[in-house]
Amino acid sequence: MAEPSTSKSDELQSLTTKNGRTPQIYSGPNTTTHIPLGEQSLAVRRQALMVFLGNIGLLAAGMALGMPTVTMRQLTDPNESVHLSESQASWFASINTLSCPLGGLVSGILLDNLGRKYTLIVLNVIALFAWLLMAFAVEDDADVVFIQLLLSRFFIGVTMGMGSAPVGVYSAEISLPRIRGRLILGSSISIATGILVIYLLGYFIRNDWQLIAILCCAYQFLALLCVIPMPESPSWLVSKGRIAEAKQALNYFRGLEKSSEITNAEVQAEFNILQKSIQLVEGVKKPPFLEYLRQPEVYKPLLILMGLFAFQQLTGIFVVVVYAVQISQEAGVNIDPFMSAIFIGLGRVVTTCIMPVILECWGRRRSGLVSALGMCVCMCLLVGHSWISLLRSIPYLPVLAIIAFIVLSTFGLYTLPFFMISELFPQKVRGAASGLTVSVGMVFSFICIKTYPSMRDVVGYEFCFVFYGIMALLAAIYIYLVLPETRGRTLLAIEDQFRTGIKSQQYRATPVPLQEVSTR
Repeated sequence: MAEPSTSKSDELQSLTTKNGRTPQIYSGPNTTTHIPLGEQSLAVRRQALMVFLGNIGLLAAGMALGMPTVTMRQLTDPNESVHLSESQASWFASINTLSCPLGGLVSGILLDNLGRKYTLIVLNVIALFAWLLMAFAVEDDADVVFIQLLLSRFFIGVTMGMGSAPVGVYSAEISLPRIRGRLILGSSISIATGILVIYLLGYFIRNDWQLIAILCCAYQFLALLCVIPMPESPSWLVSKGRIAEAKQALNYFRGLEKSSEITNAEVQAEFNILQKSIQLVEGVKKPPFLEYLRQPEVYKPLLILMGLFAFQQLTGIFVVVVYAVQISQEAGVNIDPFMSAIFIGLGRVVTTCIMPVILECWGRRRSGLVSALGMCVCMCLLVGHSWISLLRSIPYLPVLAIIAFIVLSTFGLYTLPFFMISELFPQKVRGAASGLTVSVGMVFSFICIKTYPSMRDVVGYEFCFVFYGIMALLAAIYIYLVLPETRGRTLLAIEDQFRTGIKSQQYRATPVPLQEVSTR
């Protein structure tokens, strides 16, 4: 006698959670699939909202990055009562990147000891203090103003270094692989938007850099308030033994009631895996970070990302951002250079917003290759416009090449290093390793930004573009040879690949078959 079949409605009823929540079910011609709670609409909205609140502060980091572009003309104008020399102006433009490594190292310490949320609070407090220093630099003595501006930019750099990792790490830890990419990219979108905002302020406020600084102060205070309602990352809470709070946070991020008890079997299974993976690390005496560097799952991604950050800076991405107005003028752009800067910022924002789709469709490696090769072509066009008469006859070629350079950099080389920090490092060293990697990248950024004016004066801006183009080509080769593909893979699978050298198939990029869930 045949066994009675189980209807879909019976299976659906068996999956209903104890608190009454029913998982979303997708039916197809051959199978019925279950969407994990963490990928359902309510959970995704909660995750996105908290990541958005954290990223509000990073928008100010983008504003700080683009600040020299909109203030340099007034600060170096000899007709102003207080103005900077060319050497002082280069320090003003670059010292923030010199202090970024300090911020990166501080971020690593704070992430592990204070948590993701309180690291963001400290970051916003320091940034608010830095903007206040700039806003109230009102002395008549040029040397005093210069020192105050340098201190402001120094502390801004500290916060930029601190801000590169916390929100990305937070996003990776609260989400599932299917939506992790779009949440992590929120940080890049915020920084790109901040650059655009400061370019817009510079376009409308061309002769009052202190007013711009005051507006940035007000925004930073708002950003500080936005961090307060963010729950802490469940991963960090578990690592500190705060189990009840971790369960509350995980329930919240999976769309359930914010309870200290987990009543859903699926969430309980996820929590058990999380707790077990962290206990395996915590069960052993935690060695110093230098001891971890002997482990392949630590030193391999560390070396890969340091190289990627180095190429990011050596291709001139941040140079174009910081000196957008000046480079537009030098390249022969025949429109308002401030308007050109706005187009550059707008291009970056638009491209960053569609990056989640690009990364999910193309993957990390292909995005990086298209980005680096395209940037190389754009630098060749800029050089060709100066050297080849045929290219000089093409209207608006310089501005189109600069905008395309920024857009293509956003496709990969600008975005990927920050994005992959949150994917490649294991939980046990994620804070410290992220801080160290960003620090190395910012050292290269300082060198490039500080030396650009001198390099331009010695070899001419055309050979600067030649150098950036060569670096972009080498970056494409580097990405092809060493960058791993992480699309749709769990963080534990990525870590296991570095440890064993074998690519594990622990994916969760597609819905789970209903039959699999019903037998768990």
